Amino acid sequence: MAVALLLLLLGPQGLAPAEASPALRCLPARDGFLTMRLRGSIEADVHWTEPELECTGMSRPDGRGLRVRFAGSLAGGELAVVFAAPELASGASGRGVPVNVTLLDDAGGRIYGTQGDSRCAFDKVEQQLIVDRSVPPQSYRVSARGFCTAPARAVDGDGAVLLTRFDFAGIVTFGDDPGPPGATDSPAR
Repeated sequence: MAVALLLLLLGPQGLAPAEASPALRCLPARDGFLTMRLRGSIEADVHWTEPELECTGMSRPDGRGLRVRFAGSLAGGELAVVFAAPELASGASGRGVPVNVTLLDDAGGRIYGTQGDSRCAFDKVEQQLIVDRSVPPQSYRVSARGFCTAPARAVDGDGAVLLTRFDFAGIVTFGDDPGPPGATDSPAR
């Protein structure tokens, strides 16, 4: 059940770690990070930076907005966090942007989700085009800070996790066919 739900959440393309370079785990400048405070079924203050952090991102399967995934070690397993912002277009920045958050807790064997974008928001989010041959064209450094007003609930059982605050810098690549690394396509605005 959990695997099928995970595939549904991530879509047919999934969100595997970036494959542009064997050493690339997040951003070419190696400045990716995720900081967040988790309370409830997971009690942790997370401070992940590269090279321990993996991140990747893409447009959502329906073509609306973006999603970015972060993964790192927590409590003897991997925790992956997916932020999905259906209203955020390629290259766009903003304030007060609604965001859906999903937590995939490998150690606890649970998936938690806010199940909608009305419970969390990016206070501020910025996208900057990355001009680097190690990443596909239409790749952006996305940085955001935000909070949730309601917890992410366990999808298949009891439990909930509240993200009282979060900050991150990661990567998102737009487009179905990113082409060869180093191509100079213009980003869609």
